[in-house]
Amino acid sequence: MIIRLADCPSQPWKNGLGRTREIAVQPSAAGMDDFLWRVSVAEVDSAAPFSAFPGIERQIVLLDGAGFTMTLDDGHVHALTTPFVPFAFAGEAKVDVVLAGGPTRDFNLMVRRAQARGDVQVWNRPTTRKIDPATVLVFCARGAIDTAGGRLQAGDAWRPPPHSVDPLTLHDGALALVVRIESRPS
Repeated sequence: MIIRLADCPSQPWKNGLGRTREIAVQPSAAGMDDFLWRVSVAEVDSAAPFSAFPGIERQIVLLDGAGFTMTLDDGHVHALTTPFVPFAFAGEAKVDVVLAGGPTRDFNLMVRRAQARGDVQVWNRPTTRKIDPATVLVFCARGAIDTAGGRLQAGDAWRPPPHSVDPLTLHDGALALVVRIESRPS
């Protein structure tokens, strides 16, 4: 299934201090407090703190703009200023933000740590390669990508069928963010 970012309505962050577009969530009707995993694109246009998500592992990837500096409550400081480099942090962390310039957009993966683990892989070379069975979403960050579901343009995502190993073709200049989720043993 192809998901167009333009078709995903903008909604407030959990703390109400920013905006996001939810691309996919599992289970499909889950809310902010009961998802297994969630993928969204956030618009950061002010120095608002991030929402707290206890029990969640987060990965964030700068898509557009100059980015921002994140200061976590443990004192760790991370400059999210290089596009397409995932950064992982705990969802319960208090995160303050200082913009490096104007507004930015970032890609977010959130995974309930007691039940699953996830990662965001960056694919950025022209190639055809198979996704692995743990892949739950492919986001086209730039260029064009051919999937078994059709062609993705920048801002489009594809949800492959469960346990798929279908091939992806990245054309020259394309960049894919490939989201993988694996269940933790009970």
